[in-house]
Amino acid sequence: MRGLQNCYRFLISRRSYSSQTWDSLATSQQVTLPLNFLHGRRVDARGNTSFKLIAPATGLPLRSVSNSNDDDVQEAVQVARNSFRTWSKMSGFERGQVLKRAADICRKRVEELARTEVLDTGKPIWEARYDIEGCADTIEYYGGLAAAIAGDFLQLSGGSFAYTVREPLGVVGGIGAWNYPFQMAAWKSSPALACGNTIVFKPSQFTPLTAVMLGEIYQEAGLPDGCYNVVQGEGATGQILTSHPGIDKVTFTGSVATGSRIMATCAKDVKHVTLELGGKSPLIIFADAHLENAVKGAMLANFSNQGQVCSNGTRVFVEESIAEEFLSMLKTRVSKMKIGDPMLEDTTVGASISEEQAKIVLGYIDIAKKEVSSVLDLNSKICSVTNI
Repeated sequence: MRGLQNCYRFLISRRSYSSQTWDSLATSQQVTLPLNFLHGRRVDARGNTSFKLIAPATGLPLRSVSNSNDDDVQEAVQVARNSFRTWSKMSGFERGQVLKRAADICRKRVEELARTEVLDTGKPIWEARYDIEGCADTIEYYGGLAAAIAGDFLQLSGGSFAYTVREPLGVVGGIGAWNYPFQMAAWKSSPALACGNTIVFKPSQFTPLTAVMLGEIYQEAGLPDGCYNVVQGEGATGQILTSHPGIDKVTFTGSVATGSRIMATCAKDVKHVTLELGGKSPLIIFADAHLENAVKGAMLANFSNQGQVCSNGTRVFVEESIAEEFLSMLKTRVSKMKIGDPMLEDTTVGASISEEQAKIVLGYIDIAKKEVSSVLDLNSKICSVTNI
């Protein structure tokens, strides 16, 4: 438990970074250029409010980012609707070729994308590379699927028949979470584009950088102007986007509370909506399990991305007969985790997304320490239910 606590206190001290890498990233064009993406190019937002972009690993402010206002969202949606007329008429094969080229470009730019993702999120560089490579695979997958999208033909009696035609919905409004920024943009845009839709995407205000880079990659791959658009902003911008009458479908990843509000907003216009929300995922380990693999699974389920994953195994139930051995093996592995500069190849744990989030985690650790100590005092034995 002490190792875990130190892991999160690392962010609060956060003064161990002084490398030239961080300085060059903080002043790169990915940070300094406009962060909205409309008409196939970067543009400035016109809102009169803004938010500070902070590098999680260093705690240093990178820049001020303007919130997109009603006019920005209106323009983005209109651009997407205009582009829809052309994109939706292209064959699935043609759309798929664009996505496949985009996947190839992602693979060529893995290092640049991964380093910008580390600047944005504080996650270790090796994990960021893995994310980007997975996104390239996803974009390629939907590129290959695009040509196979087809309706059905049904033979009826008497020589009659029925058939169905799959048609694009229109403009998709996407809102992403901060834990996997490039993945959010890729996973929400590539299936929408494959099906002939266009998209307006709003990244989390904590991680605005790589979604714009994806727009430039799509542009280089041959995606027509206006098919993929990015508007930056906080919650108010998201509300403008999801309530816009020109949006035909909303896809959101984030908290249950925000998802509930988005569902209510979409219900007013009977919009299509897809929600990926947070949850509690149990991991149950029985005595007949391969214990080494079980420990690896528990590590993966709880420490990936500094534990900032909506599908984490946040409740680990261990059968009493193996609980002591499981805990011993787990502590050994946790003690070997390296907490430090996420740009270093051997760093296991990087930074939480913000100081506020780190303090929340520390609070939970304090609660856990109190609860565990009270349980361990009971007959001096390991509890059959172990929370990691």
